[in-house]
Amino acid sequence: MDTQVIIVGAGPVGLTLAIDLGLRGVRCILLERKSEPQFLPKMERCNARSMEMFRRIGLADALRSAGLTTDSVMDVYVVLTMTRAPLLHLKYPSVDMAREQIRKVNDGSVPLEPYQLISQYTLEPVLKRAAERIPTVDVRYGTELVEFEENGPSVVATVRSSDGSSGKITAAYLVGCDGGSSLVRKQLGIRLRGEANLARFRQGLYRCDELYDRLPLGEGPGRGRHYLVADEWATFLIMQDSKRHWTLHAAVESDDEMKRRFEQTVGVPVHYEMLYCGEWRQNLLLADRYRAGRVFLAGDAVHLVIPAGGLGMNTGVGDAFDLSWKLAATLEGWGGPHLLESYEIERRQVGERNIGASRYATLGYRKWRSQWRPEIGDDTATGRAVRDNLARVADVEQRKVNEMIGAELGYRYVDSPIIDNIPGGPEQLFRDYRPTSWPGARLPHVWLEDGTPIQDRIPNVGYTLLCMNGRHETAAFEDAFRTRSVPLSLLHVQSEPARAIYERDLILVRPDMHVVWRGNRPPDNADDLAALATGHGRVSS
Repeated sequence: MDTQVIIVGAGPVGLTLAIDLGLRGVRCILLERKSEPQFLPKMERCNARSMEMFRRIGLADALRSAGLTTDSVMDVYVVLTMTRAPLLHLKYPSVDMAREQIRKVNDGSVPLEPYQLISQYTLEPVLKRAAERIPTVDVRYGTELVEFEENGPSVVATVRSSDGSSGKITAAYLVGCDGGSSLVRKQLGIRLRGEANLARFRQGLYRCDELYDRLPLGEGPGRGRHYLVADEWATFLIMQDSKRHWTLHAAVESDDEMKRRFEQTVGVPVHYEMLYCGEWRQNLLLADRYRAGRVFLAGDAVHLVIPAGGLGMNTGVGDAFDLSWKLAATLEGWGGPHLLESYEIERRQVGERNIGASRYATLGYRKWRSQWRPEIGDDTATGRAVRDNLARVADVEQRKVNEMIGAELGYRYVDSPIIDNIPGGPEQLFRDYRPTSWPGARLPHVWLEDGTPIQDRIPNVGYTLLCMNGRHETAAFEDAFRTRSVPLSLLHVQSEPARAIYERDLILVRPDMHVVWRGNRPPDNADDLAALATGHGRVSS
């Protein structure tokens, strides 16, 4: 074979998958039709869970260095214009402030890493450079997938380079990370279902070097992240990571109207250039399947959400990290058939849940916007009443968009064939996160006695058995994994906070930090648990 895995699409999801596979020693070829990353506005925030995962592959600091400065607050405003007093001000901490808060908390309720504002056109070059440094990763921009076919133990892809030449690449697996119009998904005949074309907007990217430095303008809002304009066009101004670039969304019909919306929103003359303008549509769509044979799908190829809640790209990053270790384990020979089968089972339920979270956030967003009336700007009793009412509703409903920590950290894999499934379990909430070590959940962040986070003590390869005290014999556990040639690390933890949060003496954790099993004594049949965890099914069933 020419390589082990072909990845189609070098957006954040494909690049993340290539990096994690490469760090695991898997040979992969990453195909991207574009000649280089594009300077186009798309996502602009890596959430806390994504940053935790990027930390595990050594990229969190690089992303923070490239993104918005860590002392910049993430406040959200509802405004009439940038020159008038805001109708509503929602305060959200800078990365530095969030880190300080996280350092003071040790009850599992906060993430190890806070969010990071980083525009996609900034993120992709950082990931591209990281991928190109890995010897087992072959990054090929200017090369597009034409078609593919599964041929026994391999997938054969026909590709075409920008110079017109074509060829074939053979691999064990192919992964389509090629976006909402995915060629890979279409060739597989897999449909997206749900709610399509819910609304239509235009998005503009502007360069304005002076705006951020001049804030506040008169009585207008201070420096922040989002400026939601209470008007008939649902105008929405977003600061990008450079503080010199801004995006604006509005329900208008032309590029010229987008220029007017920017000028009217800012409210004072500024020097600016509109670098890009295009149309986009709101969709809530989920693929019927995430896999067909040796071909997998990830990211926007299988789930399309409305940006409200910031779950789109971040859900795709989660797909990449879930699939990567399972592909590597299978290629190494110790992963059983249920390991790759679990990818769709686990990640499709997260995709469905996050579509629900996006719908929830969008309905809240639309509710406060529906309070707009033409007289909202009038200096009259009626105008003041309209403003007060809209602000009151927005103070409740806009928070549904900006406060999604439950969706980010609280998802739990249910009925997975590689998890010790226990009926019941804590409720999975969108806005509230309740730390738990219930099988399938993300292991909550805990500071250890020496000041290090437990996540940093858990290897990114194989499984880890957390031993919360020294009372239990683990030899049978170790033998069961060793017999299957499966990497297993033991981590002895003497920490009262950790034991209180995790609620059990023994916790088996996967490389993606999700709990496989927990108990207060070793399992009766360690080989049975090892078989389950590695995708071979329970030997006693």
